[in-house]
Amino acid sequence: MATRTVDGHRPAPGTHDPELLAELEHAVTLLADIDRPSASEGETRAALWIADALKAHGLEPRVEAERAHGTYWWPVGLLNAAALWSLRLARRGRRKRAFALAAVATAALVDDLDHRHRWFRRAALPHKPTHNVTAVAGDADAARTLVVVAHHDAAHSGAIFDPGLPRALQARFPETYDKAIFHPPLLWLTVLGPLLAIWTAVSGGRRAYRWARFFTVGTILGMADIGRRPAVPGANDNLTGVAVLLGLARRLREQPVRGLRVLLVSVGAEESFSEGMAAWGRRHFPDLPRDASWVIAVDSVGSPTLCAPISEGFLRPYDYDPALRRHAIEAAGAHGVDIEADFRFSFATDAQIAHHAGYRSMMLGSVDELRSPSNYHWPSDTADNVDYDTVGEAVTVVDGIIRRLAAA
Repeated sequence: MATRTVDGHRPAPGTHDPELLAELEHAVTLLADIDRPSASEGETRAALWIADALKAHGLEPRVEAERAHGTYWWPVGLLNAAALWSLRLARRGRRKRAFALAAVATAALVDDLDHRHRWFRRAALPHKPTHNVTAVAGDADAARTLVVVAHHDAAHSGAIFDPGLPRALQARFPETYDKAIFHPPLLWLTVLGPLLAIWTAVSGGRRAYRWARFFTVGTILGMADIGRRPAVPGANDNLTGVAVLLGLARRLREQPVRGLRVLLVSVGAEESFSEGMAAWGRRHFPDLPRDASWVIAVDSVGSPTLCAPISEGFLRPYDYDPALRRHAIEAAGAHGVDIEADFRFSFATDAQIAHHAGYRSMMLGSVDELRSPSNYHWPSDTADNVDYDTVGEAVTVVDGIIRRLAAA
Protein backbone atom coordinates (compact mmCIF):
# COMPACT_ATOMS: atom_id res chain seq x y z
CA MET A 1 0.00 0.00 0.00
CA ALA A 2 1.40 3.43 -0.96
CA THR A 3 2.49 5.72 1.82
CA ARG A 4 0.24 8.75 2.22
CA THR A 5 0.76 12.13 3.87
CA VAL A 6 -1.49 13.71 6.46
CA ASP A 7 -3.68 15.23 3.71
CA GLY A 8 -4.36 11.86 2.13
CA HIS A 9 -2.08 12.13 -0.91
CA ARG A 10 0.96 10.19 -1.90
CA PRO A 11 4.05 12.18 -0.96
CA ALA A 12 5.73 13.99 -3.82
CA PRO A 13 9.14 12.67 -4.90
CA GLY A 14 11.89 13.76 -2.54
CA THR A 15 12.94 17.37 -2.69
CA HIS A 16 16.48 16.14 -3.29
CA ASP A 17 15.57 13.85 -6.20
CA PRO A 18 18.80 13.94 -8.26
CA GLU A 19 17.03 13.64 -11.62
CA LEU A 20 14.69 16.53 -10.83
CA LEU A 21 17.48 18.74 -9.48
CA ALA A 22 19.61 18.02 -12.56
CA GLU A 23 16.74 19.16 -14.80
CA LEU A 24 16.24 22.33 -12.77
CA GLU A 25 19.95 23.16 -12.81
CA HIS A 26 20.17 22.54 -16.56
CA ALA A 27 17.32 24.99 -17.22
CA VAL A 28 18.78 27.71 -15.00
CA THR A 29 22.29 27.30 -16.40
CA LEU A 30 21.21 27.40 -20.04
CA LEU A 31 18.86 30.37 -19.69
CA ALA A 32 21.33 32.36 -17.55
CA ASP A 33 23.68 32.46 -20.53
CA ILE A 34 21.09 34.46 -22.49
CA ASP A 35 21.17 38.25 -22.05
CA ARG A 36 17.53 38.88 -21.05
CA PRO A 37 16.67 42.53 -20.25
CA SER A 38 12.95 43.23 -20.12
CA ALA A 39 11.25 43.39 -23.54
CA SER A 40 14.41 42.35 -25.40
CA GLU A 41 15.35 39.86 -28.09
CA GLY A 42 17.03 37.71 -25.45
CA GLU A 43 13.87 37.69 -23.38
CA THR A 44 12.00 36.39 -26.43
CA ARG A 45 14.60 33.63 -26.94
CA ALA A 46 14.10 32.58 -23.33
CA ALA A 47 10.30 32.49 -23.76
CA LEU A 48 10.60 30.23 -26.81
CA TRP A 49 13.01 27.90 -24.98
CA ILE A 50 10.61 27.65 -22.01
CA ALA A 51 7.73 26.84 -24.36
CA ASP A 52 9.76 24.02 -25.91
CA ALA A 53 10.69 22.69 -22.45
CA LEU A 54 7.01 22.62 -21.43
CA LYS A 55 6.16 20.80 -24.67
CA ALA A 56 8.67 18.14 -23.69
CA HIS A 57 6.48 17.46 -20.64
CA GLY A 58 3.43 16.87 -22.81
CA LEU A 59 1.87 20.33 -22.50
CA GLU A 60 0.71 22.69 -25.25
CA PRO A 61 2.08 26.12 -24.27
CA ARG A 62 1.10 29.37 -25.98
CA VAL A 63 3.58 32.19 -26.50
CA GLU A 64 1.67 35.48 -26.43
CA ALA A 65 3.13 38.76 -27.67
CA GLU A 66 2.38 41.86 -25.59
CA ARG A 67 3.75 45.41 -25.38
CA ALA A 68 5.86 46.83 -22.56
CA HIS A 69 8.05 49.85 -21.98
CA GLY A 70 10.73 47.62 -20.47
CA THR A 71 12.37 49.87 -17.84
CA TYR A 72 11.57 51.48 -14.51
CA TRP A 73 14.52 53.89 -14.38
CA TRP A 74 13.13 56.09 -17.15
CA PRO A 75 9.69 56.72 -15.58
CA VAL A 76 11.12 57.09 -12.07
CA GLY A 77 13.97 59.31 -13.29
CA LEU A 78 11.78 61.49 -15.53
CA LEU A 79 9.16 62.04 -12.83
CA ASN A 80 11.85 63.07 -10.37
CA ALA A 81 13.22 65.40 -13.05
CA ALA A 82 9.74 66.96 -13.31
CA ALA A 83 9.74 67.47 -9.54
CA LEU A 84 13.20 69.04 -9.80
CA TRP A 85 11.89 71.46 -12.45
CA SER A 86 9.02 72.36 -10.12
CA LEU A 87 11.62 73.52 -7.59
CA ARG A 88 12.98 75.88 -10.21
CA LEU A 89 9.46 77.26 -10.76
CA ALA A 90 8.98 77.68 -7.02
CA ARG A 91 12.22 79.65 -6.68
CA ARG A 92 10.98 81.98 -9.44
CA GLY A 93 7.78 82.65 -7.51
CA ARG A 94 5.53 80.49 -9.71
CA ARG A 95 4.37 78.44 -6.78
CA LYS A 96 0.97 77.40 -8.18
CA ARG A 97 2.60 75.96 -11.28
CA ALA A 98 5.28 74.38 -9.15
CA PHE A 99 2.65 72.78 -6.92
CA ALA A 100 0.70 71.41 -9.91
CA LEU A 101 3.79 69.95 -11.57
CA ALA A 102 5.14 68.38 -8.36
CA ALA A 103 1.70 66.96 -7.49
CA VAL A 104 1.24 65.38 -10.92
CA ALA A 105 4.76 63.92 -10.82
CA THR A 106 4.17 62.47 -7.35
CA ALA A 107 0.80 60.99 -8.32
CA ALA A 108 2.27 59.39 -11.45
CA LEU A 109 5.21 58.01 -9.48
CA VAL A 110 3.02 56.49 -6.75
CA ASP A 111 0.74 54.99 -9.42
CA ASP A 112 3.74 53.39 -11.12
CA LEU A 113 5.44 52.11 -7.97
CA ASP A 114 2.17 50.75 -6.59
CA HIS A 115 1.59 48.61 -9.71
CA ARG A 116 -1.64 50.38 -10.64
CA HIS A 117 -2.60 51.93 -14.01
CA ARG A 118 0.88 53.04 -15.18
CA TRP A 119 -0.77 55.90 -17.06
CA PHE A 120 2.43 57.94 -17.35
CA ARG A 121 4.57 55.24 -18.96
CA ARG A 122 1.70 54.01 -21.12
CA ALA A 123 1.00 57.50 -22.47
CA ALA A 124 4.45 59.09 -22.63
CA LEU A 125 7.09 56.38 -23.12
CA PRO A 126 7.90 54.06 -26.05
CA HIS A 127 6.95 50.39 -25.89
CA LYS A 128 8.49 47.20 -27.30
CA PRO A 129 7.39 43.58 -27.69
CA THR A 130 7.49 41.29 -24.69
CA HIS A 131 6.43 37.64 -24.62
CA ASN A 132 4.54 35.55 -22.08
CA VAL A 133 4.27 31.75 -22.00
CA THR A 134 1.14 29.98 -20.74
CA ALA A 135 0.55 26.21 -20.46
CA VAL A 136 -2.48 24.37 -19.07
CA ALA A 137 -1.67 21.48 -16.72
CA GLY A 138 -3.59 19.59 -14.06
CA ASP A 139 -7.28 18.96 -14.78
CA ALA A 140 -7.94 21.08 -17.87
CA ASP A 141 -11.73 20.78 -17.45
CA ALA A 142 -11.86 21.72 -13.76
CA ALA A 143 -13.95 24.69 -12.66
CA ARG A 144 -11.24 25.98 -10.32
CA THR A 145 -7.85 27.32 -11.41
CA LEU A 146 -4.47 27.91 -9.79
CA VAL A 147 -2.11 30.22 -11.69
CA VAL A 148 1.57 29.65 -10.92
CA VAL A 149 3.57 32.52 -12.38
CA ALA A 150 7.31 33.13 -12.74
CA HIS A 151 9.25 35.51 -14.99
CA HIS A 152 12.10 34.95 -17.42
CA ASP A 153 13.55 38.46 -17.89
CA ALA A 154 16.53 39.70 -15.88
CA ALA A 155 17.17 42.92 -13.96
CA HIS A 156 19.80 45.59 -14.46
CA SER A 157 22.26 46.04 -11.64
CA GLY A 158 23.09 49.30 -9.84
CA ALA A 159 25.09 50.68 -6.94
CA ILE A 160 21.95 50.75 -4.79
CA PHE A 161 21.86 46.92 -4.91
CA ASP A 162 25.43 46.50 -3.63
CA PRO A 163 25.19 43.87 -0.86
CA GLY A 164 28.08 45.51 0.99
CA LEU A 165 25.84 47.94 2.91
CA PRO A 166 23.40 45.36 4.34
CA ARG A 167 26.35 43.13 5.21
CA ALA A 168 27.95 46.01 7.10
CA LEU A 169 24.68 46.74 8.91
CA GLN A 170 24.26 43.11 9.84
CA ALA A 171 27.82 42.98 11.18
CA ARG A 172 27.31 46.19 13.19
CA PHE A 173 23.80 45.41 14.52
CA PRO A 174 23.42 41.60 14.30
CA GLU A 175 20.58 41.17 16.80
CA THR A 176 18.50 44.04 15.43
CA TYR A 177 19.07 42.96 11.84
CA ASP A 178 18.21 39.31 12.46
CA LYS A 179 14.96 40.26 14.25
CA ALA A 180 13.80 42.56 11.42
CA ILE A 181 10.72 41.28 9.62
CA PHE A 182 11.22 43.35 6.48
CA HIS A 183 14.01 44.55 4.20
CA PRO A 184 14.49 48.35 4.09
CA PRO A 185 11.98 49.78 1.54
CA LEU A 186 14.52 51.50 -0.72
CA LEU A 187 11.99 52.86 -3.21
CA TRP A 188 10.48 55.15 -0.58
CA LEU A 189 13.48 57.36 -1.31
CA THR A 190 12.38 57.86 -4.93
CA VAL A 191 9.10 59.45 -3.80
CA LEU A 192 10.57 61.59 -1.04
CA GLY A 193 11.99 64.25 -3.38
CA PRO A 194 8.68 64.87 -5.24
CA LEU A 195 6.79 64.99 -1.93
CA LEU A 196 9.22 67.58 -0.59
CA ALA A 197 8.85 69.50 -3.86
CA ILE A 198 5.12 69.76 -3.15
CA TRP A 199 5.90 71.09 0.32
CA THR A 200 8.40 73.55 -1.15
CA ALA A 201 5.71 74.91 -3.47
CA VAL A 202 3.30 75.27 -0.53
CA SER A 203 5.68 76.71 2.06
CA GLY A 204 8.42 78.31 0.00
CA GLY A 205 10.88 77.11 2.65
CA ARG A 206 14.60 76.98 1.88
CA ARG A 207 15.18 73.83 3.94
CA ALA A 208 12.44 71.93 2.10
CA TYR A 209 13.90 73.16 -1.19
CA ARG A 210 17.37 71.89 -0.34
CA TRP A 211 16.17 68.47 0.77
CA ALA A 212 13.85 68.13 -2.22
CA ARG A 213 16.73 68.94 -4.55
CA PHE A 214 18.98 66.46 -2.73
CA PHE A 215 16.55 63.54 -3.06
CA THR A 216 15.39 64.27 -6.62
CA VAL A 217 18.95 64.65 -7.92
CA GLY A 218 20.02 61.55 -5.98
CA THR A 219 17.18 59.54 -7.48
CA ILE A 220 17.94 60.74 -11.01
CA LEU A 221 21.60 59.78 -10.62
CA GLY A 222 20.65 56.40 -9.13
CA MET A 223 18.27 55.62 -11.97
CA ALA A 224 20.87 56.70 -14.54
CA ASP A 225 23.37 54.34 -12.90
CA ILE A 226 20.91 51.43 -13.17
CA GLY A 227 20.05 52.27 -16.77
CA ARG A 228 23.67 52.33 -17.93
CA ARG A 229 24.53 48.92 -16.47
CA PRO A 230 23.86 45.63 -18.26
CA ALA A 231 21.35 43.07 -17.12
CA VAL A 232 22.61 40.51 -14.61
CA PRO A 233 22.41 36.76 -15.38
CA GLY A 234 19.24 36.57 -13.25
CA ALA A 235 19.70 32.94 -12.20
CA ASN A 236 18.03 33.27 -8.81
CA ASP A 237 15.84 36.19 -9.90
CA ASN A 238 14.05 34.55 -11.57
CA LEU A 239 15.19 31.54 -13.52
CA THR A 240 14.67 29.55 -10.35
CA GLY A 241 10.96 30.40 -10.67
CA VAL A 242 11.01 29.18 -14.27
CA ALA A 243 12.69 25.98 -13.08
CA VAL A 244 9.85 25.46 -10.60
CA LEU A 245 7.33 25.67 -13.48
CA LEU A 246 9.24 22.93 -15.31
CA GLY A 247 9.44 20.84 -12.14
CA LEU A 248 5.68 21.17 -11.65
CA ALA A 249 5.03 20.18 -15.26
CA ARG A 250 7.02 17.03 -14.59
CA ARG A 251 5.28 16.28 -11.28
CA LEU A 252 1.81 16.79 -12.75
CA ARG A 253 2.65 14.50 -15.65
CA GLU A 254 3.89 11.79 -13.29
CA GLN A 255 1.16 12.23 -10.67
CA PRO A 256 -1.91 13.84 -12.29
CA VAL A 257 -4.50 15.69 -10.22
CA ARG A 258 -8.25 15.97 -10.64
CA GLY A 259 -10.42 18.92 -9.68
CA LEU A 260 -7.95 21.74 -10.30
CA ARG A 261 -6.72 23.35 -13.49
CA VAL A 262 -3.14 24.61 -13.18
CA LEU A 263 -1.85 27.39 -15.43
CA LEU A 264 1.94 27.44 -15.62
CA VAL A 265 2.86 30.98 -16.67
CA SER A 266 6.23 32.59 -17.36
CA VAL A 267 6.00 36.29 -18.13
CA GLY A 268 8.41 38.83 -19.53
CA ALA A 269 8.99 42.42 -18.42
CA GLU A 270 8.60 41.70 -14.71
CA GLU A 271 11.70 43.70 -13.92
CA SER A 272 10.03 46.79 -15.39
CA PHE A 273 7.45 46.70 -12.56
CA SER A 274 5.46 43.64 -13.68
CA GLU A 275 4.41 44.96 -17.08
CA GLY A 276 4.32 41.43 -18.49
CA MET A 277 1.99 40.18 -15.75
CA ALA A 278 -0.22 43.25 -16.13
CA ALA A 279 -0.56 42.44 -19.84
CA TRP A 280 -1.23 38.78 -19.03
CA GLY A 281 -3.98 39.86 -16.66
CA ARG A 282 -5.63 42.09 -19.23
CA ARG A 283 -5.75 39.09 -21.56
CA HIS A 284 -6.67 36.30 -19.13
CA PHE A 285 -8.31 37.71 -15.98
CA PRO A 286 -11.72 38.12 -17.69
CA ASP A 287 -11.82 34.30 -18.04
CA LEU A 288 -10.77 33.60 -14.42
CA PRO A 289 -13.59 33.89 -11.84
CA ARG A 290 -12.23 35.49 -8.68
CA ASP A 291 -14.10 33.08 -6.41
CA ALA A 292 -12.64 30.03 -8.14
CA SER A 293 -9.06 31.11 -8.86
CA TRP A 294 -5.80 31.53 -6.99
CA VAL A 295 -2.43 33.02 -8.03
CA ILE A 296 1.00 32.10 -6.70
CA ALA A 297 4.06 34.08 -7.83
CA VAL A 298 7.22 31.98 -7.52
CA ASP A 299 10.14 34.39 -7.50
CA SER A 300 13.80 34.00 -6.48
CA VAL A 301 13.63 30.62 -4.76
CA GLY A 302 17.36 29.88 -5.03
CA SER A 303 18.43 31.30 -1.66
CA PRO A 304 19.01 29.07 1.40
CA THR A 305 15.59 29.48 3.07
CA LEU A 306 12.16 29.41 1.46
CA CYS A 307 9.75 32.12 2.57
CA ALA A 308 6.01 32.68 2.32
CA PRO A 309 5.84 36.39 3.22
CA ILE A 310 2.90 37.99 4.95
CA SER A 311 2.81 40.90 2.51
CA GLU A 312 4.61 42.76 -0.26
CA GLY A 313 4.77 46.24 -1.70
CA PHE A 314 7.22 48.97 -2.67
CA LEU A 315 5.38 51.76 -0.86
CA ARG A 316 2.85 50.07 1.42
CA PRO A 317 2.30 46.43 2.41
CA TYR A 318 -0.47 44.42 0.76
CA ASP A 319 -1.31 41.24 2.67
CA TYR A 320 -1.35 37.92 0.88
CA ASP A 321 -4.26 35.52 1.19
CA PRO A 322 -3.89 33.85 4.62
CA ALA A 323 -5.56 30.58 3.58
CA LEU A 324 -3.22 30.17 0.60
CA ARG A 325 -0.20 30.93 2.80
CA ARG A 326 -1.45 28.36 5.30
CA HIS A 327 -1.56 25.75 2.54
CA ALA A 328 2.07 26.60 1.73
CA ILE A 329 3.17 26.35 5.36
CA GLU A 330 1.34 23.05 5.86
CA ALA A 331 2.70 21.62 2.61
CA ALA A 332 6.22 22.57 3.70
CA GLY A 333 5.69 20.98 7.11
CA ALA A 334 4.34 17.77 5.60
CA HIS A 335 7.57 17.32 3.64
CA GLY A 336 10.02 18.56 6.25
CA VAL A 337 10.81 21.81 4.43
CA ASP A 338 11.87 24.80 6.51
CA ILE A 339 9.92 27.90 5.52
CA GLU A 340 10.10 31.48 6.84
CA ALA A 341 6.57 32.81 7.34
CA ASP A 342 6.98 35.74 9.75
CA PHE A 343 8.30 38.15 7.16
CA ARG A 344 7.13 41.13 5.10
CA PHE A 345 8.52 41.72 1.61
CA SER A 346 9.38 45.35 0.78
CA PHE A 347 9.72 44.51 -2.91
CA ALA A 348 6.87 43.82 -5.34
CA THR A 349 6.24 40.78 -7.52
CA ASP A 350 3.67 39.63 -10.06
CA ALA A 351 1.47 38.57 -7.14
CA GLN A 352 0.67 42.23 -6.53
CA ILE A 353 -0.95 42.53 -9.97
CA ALA A 354 -3.24 39.63 -9.08
CA HIS A 355 -3.95 41.07 -5.63
CA HIS A 356 -5.01 44.42 -7.09
CA ALA A 357 -7.30 42.55 -9.49
CA GLY A 358 -9.08 40.90 -6.57
CA TYR A 359 -7.56 37.40 -6.67
CA ARG A 360 -6.46 35.34 -3.70
CA SER A 361 -2.72 35.41 -4.13
CA MET A 362 0.64 34.89 -2.46
CA MET A 363 4.33 34.91 -3.23
CA LEU A 364 6.76 32.07 -2.60
CA GLY A 365 10.35 33.26 -2.45
CA SER A 366 13.55 32.71 -0.50
CA VAL A 367 15.98 34.71 1.57
CA ASP A 368 19.55 34.50 2.81
CA GLU A 369 21.22 35.78 5.98
CA LEU A 370 20.66 39.37 4.77
CA ARG A 371 16.87 38.84 4.76
CA SER A 372 16.73 39.29 1.00
CA PRO A 373 17.06 37.08 -2.10
CA SER A 374 20.67 36.01 -2.62
CA ASN A 375 22.65 38.15 -5.10
CA TYR A 376 19.61 40.37 -5.67
CA HIS A 377 20.11 42.42 -8.88
CA TRP A 378 23.85 41.89 -8.63
CA PRO A 379 26.30 40.44 -11.21
CA SER A 380 26.91 37.48 -8.90
CA ASP A 381 23.35 36.21 -9.59
CA THR A 382 24.77 33.33 -11.62
CA ALA A 383 23.72 29.72 -12.04
CA ASP A 384 26.55 28.41 -9.85
CA ASN A 385 25.38 30.59 -6.93
CA VAL A 386 21.89 29.06 -6.81
CA ASP A 387 20.88 26.73 -3.98
CA TYR A 388 19.18 24.01 -6.06
CA ASP A 389 18.02 22.10 -2.98
CA THR A 390 15.83 25.11 -2.14
CA VAL A 391 14.53 25.20 -5.73
CA GLY A 392 13.58 21.54 -5.38
CA GLU A 393 11.84 22.32 -2.09
CA ALA A 394 9.88 25.07 -3.83
CA VAL A 395 8.63 22.53 -6.39
CA THR A 396 7.52 20.25 -3.54
CA VAL A 397 5.74 23.04 -1.66
CA VAL A 398 3.81 24.31 -4.69
CA ASP A 399 2.99 20.73 -5.67
CA GLY A 400 1.63 20.25 -2.17
CA ILE A 401 -0.51 23.39 -2.48
CA ILE A 402 -1.88 22.10 -5.80
CA ARG A 403 -2.92 18.80 -4.26
CA ARG A 404 -4.53 20.45 -1.25
CA LEU A 405 -6.55 22.79 -3.44
CA ALA A 406 -7.51 19.92 -5.76
CA ALA A 407 -8.79 17.87 -2.81
CA ALA A 408 -10.59 20.73 -1.05
